[in-house]
Amino acid sequence: MLFPHLDERQRRLLMGIEARLLGHGGIRAVARAAQVSETTVRNGVFELESGEEPLGRVRRPGGGRKRVADLDPGLRPTLLALVEPDERGDPMSPLRWTVKSTRTLAAELAPAGHRISADTVGDLLREEGFSLQANAKTLEGNQHPDRDAQFRYLNEQARNHRDAGQPVISVDTKKKELVGEFKNSGRQGRPAGEPVPVSVHDFADPQLGKAVPYGIYDLTANTGWVNVGTDHDTAAFAVESIRRWWHGQDQASYPQATRLLITADAGGSNGYRTRAWKLELARLAAETGLTITVCHLSPGTSKWNKIEVRHEAPLLPGRGERPLPSGCRSSPVKLRAADPWRRTAR
Repeated sequence: MLFPHLDERQRRLLMGIEARLLGHGGIRAVARAAQVSETTVRNGVFELESGEEPLGRVRRPGGGRKRVADLDPGLRPTLLALVEPDERGDPMSPLRWTVKSTRTLAAELAPAGHRISADTVGDLLREEGFSLQANAKTLEGNQHPDRDAQFRYLNEQARNHRDAGQPVISVDTKKKELVGEFKNSGRQGRPAGEPVPVSVHDFADPQLGKAVPYGIYDLTANTGWVNVGTDHDTAAFAVESIRRWWHGQDQASYPQATRLLITADAGGSNGYRTRAWKLELARLAAETGLTITVCHLSPGTSKWNKIEVRHEAPLLPGRGERPLPSGCRSSPVKLRAADPWRRTAR
């Protein structure tokens, strides 16, 4: 009755006491009654006779089964040779790029005589300072010697327009999405066994097309505006989005405006080499009477475009939800002063 409430050491000491009370043959009798080995009972007797102080723990330091890394001295160097690029030798070895999971590493260690589980591989890697990390975009190419001057010029243009009460906008096309019943990452609470049925293949619907969000961010008013089309991301679509923004949103906000400054990426539908973009902007300038100036960010610097930092995209119908109607939909978005741009469009 008492045994289930005792730990390993307490049971061993109790069995040692009973064996000593029984005298000759007590160790064997207690071992049979407790269904343990005679060695365990004998160890309990030795601990009692040695007069040791209470340990405060079940096992003595160093007790228990030894770690596989301690029993196999060559395990750790072999594992590090698989994960360290400088120690593999052959730069074209597939292990250099394909051995990512602990299961694959454990499988590669087995032929070398190191039988080890995937969990133990993970423990050893953590002890060596490894962790699961995604790649980070930190490497940049050669910087143009006039890069700083380019940004200073763009900043001065934006400040001059803003101080004069003229509108300054940042434009960009966001990620295109299929429209219709398509697979979407994530889960939602539904009755068991009743998932939302979606298409097997992610082929664009010829009638619905894709959702093409074109965003416009007003730097002065700190407001965002998105035009969602279901056709293609063309220069005509980009300028039409700006036209709808001007007539539907900010013409009333800038009644005395005579100029418009647009900051954009160097490529895409609003790229600096796109002739259709310049032609459509000329038509817009003639239509509105505005003097339109476009400042393109240098190649490789689109992350500093204001719309990338400040514009929070509106939520769009996701795959597996109601499709967008044909044509375009415009969505004004009011931003707070500290709202970062988050990629929430789906």
